[in-house]
Amino acid sequence: MSDVLTCAACGAKNRVTTVPAGQVPGCARCGASLPWLINGTDATFAGDVQADVPVVVDFWAPWCGPCRVIGPVLEDLARERAGKLKVVKVNVDEHPRAPGDHAVQGIPTLLLFRGGKLVGRQVGAVPKATLSAWIDAN
Repeated sequence: MSDVLTCAACGAKNRVTTVPAGQVPGCARCGASLPWLINGTDATFAGDVQADVPVVVDFWAPWCGPCRVIGPVLEDLARERAGKLKVVKVNVDEHPRAPGDHAVQGIPTLLLFRGGKLVGRQVGAVPKATLSAWIDAN
């Protein structure tokens, strides 16, 4: 499976399949770090949370109002922190195993991983400044 990441610097669309350990995705055209925003699945979850940068997992659903509020905030953070943050969006309706494994009882639930280990949990939609501070503090 691959994701298409758009370069914030030049606008080029980049198809990214895998990112080698110790690296972040880079633009094929200009070389800038790409905003690392991917769609996660039950099958890919264990690998999705592995990165040398913090990983925020967003458990969401299309019918969830607060999820639609926090989604653009996470996209902004992924662009602003290109090369320094990975955001994984998991649709709980399509992929129920990963949220079940992590005791997700309400959405949106955000989990923060560092080095593949869970270090933080945030439930509900919060302002961008609060979310940014939560990522930096954990």
